[in-house]
Amino acid sequence: MRVVPDVPAIHRRFDYAVPPALAAETRVGSRVRIDLHGRRVGAWVVEDDVEPTDGVTAKPLAGSSGLGPPPSVVALAEWAAWRWAGPLSSFLGTASPATVVRAPAVGWPPTRPGAAAGGEGAPDLPRPASPGGGSVALVDAVLAAEGCAVVRLAPALDATLVALELIHRLGEEQTLVLAPSHARADQVASRLRGAGIPVAMLPDGWDRAATERGVVVGTRSAAWAPLGRLRAAIVLDAHDEAYREERAPTWSAVDVIRERGRRDRAVVALVTPCPPVAMSEGVAVVTTPRPVEWRGWALVEVVDRTADDPRTGLFSERLVRALRSALAEGGAPVVCILNRTGRIRLLACTQCGALTRCTRCGGPMAQPGVGSGLQCRRCDHARPAVCAACDSTRLKSLRIGVSRATEELSALTGVEAVEITGRSAADHGAGERLVVGTEAALHRVTRAGMVAFLDIDQHLLAPRFTAGEETFSLLARAARLVGTRDAGGRVLVQTRIPDHEVLRAAAQADPTVLAQPERALRVTLGLPPFGALAALRGPGAADYAGGLGEVAGVAVSSVEADRWLVTAADHQILCDGLASVPRPAGRLRVEVDPTDA
Repeated sequence: MRVVPDVPAIHRRFDYAVPPALAAETRVGSRVRIDLHGRRVGAWVVEDDVEPTDGVTAKPLAGSSGLGPPPSVVALAEWAAWRWAGPLSSFLGTASPATVVRAPAVGWPPTRPGAAAGGEGAPDLPRPASPGGGSVALVDAVLAAEGCAVVRLAPALDATLVALELIHRLGEEQTLVLAPSHARADQVASRLRGAGIPVAMLPDGWDRAATERGVVVGTRSAAWAPLGRLRAAIVLDAHDEAYREERAPTWSAVDVIRERGRRDRAVVALVTPCPPVAMSEGVAVVTTPRPVEWRGWALVEVVDRTADDPRTGLFSERLVRALRSALAEGGAPVVCILNRTGRIRLLACTQCGALTRCTRCGGPMAQPGVGSGLQCRRCDHARPAVCAACDSTRLKSLRIGVSRATEELSALTGVEAVEITGRSAADHGAGERLVVGTEAALHRVTRAGMVAFLDIDQHLLAPRFTAGEETFSLLARAARLVGTRDAGGRVLVQTRIPDHEVLRAAAQADPTVLAQPERALRVTLGLPPFGALAALRGPGAADYAGGLGEVAGVAVSSVEADRWLVTAADHQILCDGLASVPRPAGRLRVEVDPTDA
C-alpha cells in the first residue's frame, strides 16, 4: 500500500506492507497508523497493489484508524491539492471523520416502506409548495441543464423549496445540501426532516453519511462528504464567503462541488440571489420571472449625499427621519451597519463633496503622507492631490468608528443602541430595538424591521476587485432580513456614488445590472474566470516567485514586501506552474484565487 502521512510538512508518499490482520479493513482511503522516522503517525492509503521496490522490504502498517474518504473522494483530494497548491494530507483530513469510524452506521436510515423518493415503489413524499410558481419551473430548468446550473433566486424567496423539489425528483440517496453556516444548515435539516426525509448532518453524522442513504447536510467541509458517487448537490447562498477556506490552502467548497459533480455527472444547483461572474460564466443561469424576482427583493432606498457638506457628519437628515419612523413602529429591530474591518482611508473634496476615486480603475485613493499625492490602493495608480471633479486641493478624511456611531445614534433617536461586532457574544444584542455594528450584525440578527448602511461607499471602494460583488451580497443579506417590498421590507443606503452599478442593481432587483460591467472589467484585466491569479506571502515568497518567473505562461509581479502576485491565462497553466517549482525553505503562503487582490 502507498500512503500519505498526516504530516503537512512531508509531501512524499511511502510504501508499506499490509499485515494479514489488517487486510480486510484496508483499502484506498482507509486511515492507518505507520512508523515513520522513529515515531508513529497517522496516514491515509492512496494506492493499493503497488509494485514493491526491488531489494527493499516494506515495513508493515502499524495499525488501523478506521474508515476514511472513499476512493472517489481521494481522487478529488488529489485534484484539489493541485488546484489550490496545498498538501494532499490537508484535504484528506477535511474529508475524514473527526473520530474513529469502523463501519457505516447500522440501521440507517430508519426502515420505511417502499424505496427512496423518486424510485420505483417510493413512498409519496409531500411535494413542496412553490413560491410564485417558481420552484417546480426552476428545477425543470436545472435538470434540463444536465450538469451544473446557477439558480438565481431573490433573497426573500425560500431557497429550501428548490432543494425539496429536486430531492422529490431525484431521490434522497447520494444527495448533498450545503449551507453557509451551522445555523442555516440546522434550519435546512429541520425542514427536510419535517418533509419525511432522513438527514445525516456533518460532521457528527459522518458514519450515517457513509451509508450513502438519506440526504447529507452540512457546511463548507461537507463538500467532502463520504459519498462514493454524487447524484445531486444543492449549495444554498453559493456566493457566501463562508464557503471559502481562509487558511492555506484556500480552497472553495463551491468549486469542489462543481468538480465533484462533473466527475460523477451529478446534478448541481448553485442557489444564490447574486451570482458572481466567476460562478455563472459558462454555466446555465436559471431564474424566476422578473415580477417574481422583483417582489422577492426589499425596497432599496438610496440616499444621495454627493451635495452634502462632509463636515455634516455621517448621519443625513433623511436617515435620522427613517430611523425614528422605523423605531416608532416597533416590532423587529432596526440595524445600522458601519464596517470597520478594513479601516479603509477614504477622502472627499471639502468643496464639492466628491470622493477621491482612481481615474483608471475606480478604486479609492489615499494620501500616504502629508503633502503627498494620491495613490490608488487597488492598482497603485498615482496622481496629484486634486479633486477630479472641481480641481480643489482641499481634501478631508471621512471616518468615524462604530463605537462612536452607536453613541451618536442613541442620542439622535432617543433609543439606547447596542453595538455588535465580530467579537461580540452570540446572544449580545438579543431583544434590542436598535443595533449598530459591523457586517457581523447581519449574521447575528435573524430578522430586522429596517437595515441602514451608514457608509456603503467603504464597501464599494474597498481595495480589491471583488468589492462590487461582495457589497451586492451584503445588500442581498440585508434584503433577506427585512423581507419583501410587499411586506414593507426596506434597506436604506447612504452614498456619494448614487449611480454605482451595485446600487442600481439592488434598487432595480436585477443582478444583471452589476454582472454586465463586472464581466467587462474582468475580461479587460484578465481576472477570473478569464484568467487565473495566485498571491504569495511570507519570507519565502521572493525565492518562490523567482522560480515561477521562469515558467512559460506565468507572470510574476511584486506588490509589496514579501507579497507577490502570480497571473496566468488559466488555472491549468497557473497550477501546473505552482506544482513544478520546488518550495523554498522559508515560510510561504500560497493563495490561489485570492479574495483581497
